[in-house]
Amino acid sequence: MKAAVVVFPGLNRDRDMIAALTKIGGAAPAIVWHKDAEIPKVDLIVIPGGFSYGDYLRVGAIAARSPAMDTIRERASQGVRVMGVCNGFQILSEAGLVPGVLMRNASLKFVCREVKLSVENASTAFTSGYAQGQVIRCPVAHHDGNYFADAETLAAVEGNGQVAFRYAEGTNPNGSLNDIAGVFNAQKNVLGLMPHPENLIESAHGGTDGRQLFATLLDAA
Repeated sequence: MKAAVVVFPGLNRDRDMIAALTKIGGAAPAIVWHKDAEIPKVDLIVIPGGFSYGDYLRVGAIAARSPAMDTIRERASQGVRVMGVCNGFQILSEAGLVPGVLMRNASLKFVCREVKLSVENASTAFTSGYAQGQVIRCPVAHHDGNYFADAETLAAVEGNGQVAFRYAEGTNPNGSLNDIAGVFNAQKNVLGLMPHPENLIESAHGGTDGRQLFATLLDAA
């Protein structure tokens, strides 16, 4: 399979994501600068975490209007898998590729710690390596991870099986509605995820709970 990582100014988790994709997939992903509307033909496009454009205006708002995002929208409509992690999730939300928005944490403080996640839909290309309801560990590091959607959107997300992961066992770090940590688009080929699975893929990191997401996704692609 082939993957691409899209890099925006201010991101700081691109190297972590590139390392995870390379280590688990066996090949280095293509690196695409955000101003380049030309993205190679790939099976997976990833937007990593960080602070694109310093989180000015709203988190992800400026990045969502970069030329690469038009191509990502087009590829997503064609069924290509797209994943955004942390700031990547915020960018996907601002670009309209996943439902809902990410607001300031309820504590109004940056949080950096390990949380627990329950797998809410294990029948997708992203999550089928986990068991339905399985609880895994994952680190978070964000200031604006508070997931919100209006009542109609939230009902649709819940009813359509678009919740990918929820914060479990009382570890919700940001006040997200319904403990939502990650959501799919309606077709479930786009995933926005606030925690960082790329930072828990080997024992040197303290665990491997994030590894299966990449192993399953790269194999499925």
